[in-house]
This record gives sequence, C-alpha cells and structure tokens, in this order.
Amino acid sequence: CNLQPKDAAKMPESAWKLLFYTLSWSYGIYLLFFTDYPFFHDPPSVFYDWKKGMDVPTDIAIAYLLQCSFYGHSIYATAYMDTWRKDSVVMLLHHVVTLTLIAFSYAFRSRDLWGGGELARAAQRQEVVPGEAVLGLPPLPLNPPCSLCPGRFWFRLYWFPLKVLYATCYSSLQSVPNIPFYFFFNALLLVLTLMNIYWFLYIVLFVAKVLMGQMQEVNDVREYDVEDTKKT
Repeated sequence: CNLQPKDAAKMPESAWKLLFYTLSWSYGIYLLFFTDYPFFHDPPSVFYDWKKGMDVPTDIAIAYLLQCSFYGHSIYATAYMDTWRKDSVVMLLHHVVTLTLIAFSYAFRSRDLWGGGELARAAQRQEVVPGEAVLGLPPLPLNPPCSLCPGRFWFRLYWFPLKVLYATCYSSLQSVPNIPFYFFFNALLLVLTLMNIYWFLYIVLFVAKVLMGQMQEVNDVREYDVEDTKKT
C-alpha cells in the first residue's frame, strides 16, 4: 500500500482489532437482538430470578470465553506489541479491570455483568474503522470517522451510565437485596466510566488542536503528545 514505515508498523495492530471487533460485535448483536434475551431493552432483567451459582447458557458462555481470551491477550499486546502511547498505562488498567469483571462475573454467576459487560463492550468499539489500517490511523481512541461522531458520546457517556450503571447500582438491589460482591463489581464499572471520561477529554483536546491549527494532519493526540515530550 506504499505506507510510511510508521504507518506500516500500525497495520497488524489495526487489522487484528478490526477483525476481532467485527466478529465480537456481530456476535453481541446476535445475542442482544436476535435471541430471547431482553438485556438491552430491559437491563434490570439481568437480575430477574438471579441465583448464586446459576448455570450460564452456552451461547453466553461462548461470549465470556471470547472476551476473556481477547482481553487477556490485550494486556500482553498493549505492553509489548502495540504502539506505545501516552495513555498506554491507562489502557493496561482498562484491560485488567475488564478482564477482572468478565472472569469474576462468570465465576460468581453474576448475570449483571453479562448484560453490563456486553453493553460496555458495545460502547467501546471505537477501534472498528475499516479504512484505518490503509490510512495509517491509530486504533484508539481517536479515529475521526468514528470517535468524533455523536455515537461515541452516546454509547460511552450516556447509554453506559443509563443502562449499565443504573441496572448494576440500583436495579440489582431491588431484585436481589443481598446480591454478593455488589461494591466490588460496581466499583470496577465506575472505574471504566472514569476512563470513558478520560478518553473523551482526548477527543476534546484533538478538536481544540485542529481548530487552533496546531495539527496539520489527522493524528492521534496521544502520540502527538509523546512526540512533543521526546522533542522537549
């Protein structure tokens, strides 16, 4: 594709995330909209008839396995394979928190994290931009065709608190007053919310630098800041 060396180095990272998120997004859409699970339209339903140690349906167990495997790999990939960025430490924390939520959710049969976890994953599909590898655009979190659209704000900062946090923080206690690990799971979900706000501020910074003429080409402000630090 006659890419510059810097852009060519990002190709495997972008192509891999495009492949995985396309598949996992499609499977999530299937589970949420083409099965009898009402989790998306009625988030509190994840707690109806909840019992400790309950069986996990096979199709949901597959989703657990796929997501757990991916985020386990992502911890290694972020540290040793992907382009290092200013927010890479935060990204590592994100992967650890996500992996912990998925693993403990399955271990304790906390169905709230299936409904919440899959919505959280849906809210974080910002990597999926078909042209990003060819254009040399980095996958997280500032791909202009996706990150700057209203949908990103809608998913991360509106739907995630409205559907996920409301269900886990409030509805869970209404359905199961003594639900175990309530504070543990919700604390981690709140950490993810803070990360969503953190990355949204990067978008604001990106827009501000473009409007002020500080960026002559589309780039990732996380890498932009790292390059400035190196020059200094």
